[in-house]
Amino acid sequence: MQITDLRSDTVTRPTPEMLSAMFAAKVGDDVYAEDPTINELEQKAAAMFGMEAGLFCPSGTMTNQISIKAHTEPMTEVICDITSHIYQYEGGGIMYNSMASVALVHGNRGKMTPAQVEAHFRPLDNVHYPPTRLVSLENTCNKGGGAYYTIEEIAAISEVCKRHNLPLHLDGARVFNALVASGNKAKDYGLYFDSISVCLSKGLGAPVGSVLLGSKDFIKKSRRIRKVLGGGMRQAGYLAAAGIYALDNNIERLQEDHRKAKALEETLLQADYVESVLPVETNIVIFKLNEKYKDLDFVAALDEQNIRASSFGPQMIRFVTHLDITEEMLQHTLQVLHSLSKQQVEV
Repeated sequence: MQITDLRSDTVTRPTPEMLSAMFAAKVGDDVYAEDPTINELEQKAAAMFGMEAGLFCPSGTMTNQISIKAHTEPMTEVICDITSHIYQYEGGGIMYNSMASVALVHGNRGKMTPAQVEAHFRPLDNVHYPPTRLVSLENTCNKGGGAYYTIEEIAAISEVCKRHNLPLHLDGARVFNALVASGNKAKDYGLYFDSISVCLSKGLGAPVGSVLLGSKDFIKKSRRIRKVLGGGMRQAGYLAAAGIYALDNNIERLQEDHRKAKALEETLLQADYVESVLPVETNIVIFKLNEKYKDLDFVAALDEQNIRASSFGPQMIRFVTHLDITEEMLQHTLQVLHSLSKQQVEV
């Protein structure tokens, strides 16, 4: 039986059509800005989001960290939600790469409000505190169960940033999931964000890569930082071709991932081993187990049925749907989840 891998949407593999596009790519040396496919990807992504320029990087962590370093100075501060990827999962990069501090907001499922951003702002004239230099949002919010900001919510936070002359960054690891679910337009983001990280290797299915977007001057500065971090790639157009294919073909199909996530949510809400489920808005399903199963035992029980899942904290489990999850795999998972309700286990 095939493995149903629900651990993350990072496990996707290129489709035959994507592989064909990759092998047909025209390449050059990107450090010399001579790779035509990378140039095309950067221009395409920038145009989609209403930004001036783009920079192709190996990962979303790198695009986020480049952006933070470009926007901040040592001894300044970044406002972000306490569950955000830039704080939780990037290896302490804000401190290590930028020598900056963080002001941690306790938002709702990863989402900050304008009032919370305002309350955490620190001016330059108080020597006791690091002055605020950047606000960073994550869309969708991973630890928030795939919750997303609407364009109206983004606009309201942008207004606070403009009032305090602060740049606004977007960690758009799953930004297209947010756009598909909300019906908002990518181009509108350029009105509110000073920099955007767009991941290609999650729901869009590319094997590698993210694109950092911003003004021409910002990207020029970011390109130098990428070089220092070791992110200058040579004939990486083979990878960029996968990104172009993903942007052209794999955005609207994210609705299928959302549908499958909702089906998982509906089954879990009826399960006798589930205490609660975070509301499912996109392709992430996070739920809390009651005392019937320990989280690692539950993951092991799924693994015995060729289903892989992630333990996401004490008694917390995460599923993530993606393009490699077929309808057959979904139905198998639903059957297994239902059967686990009937089993008697020793606690």
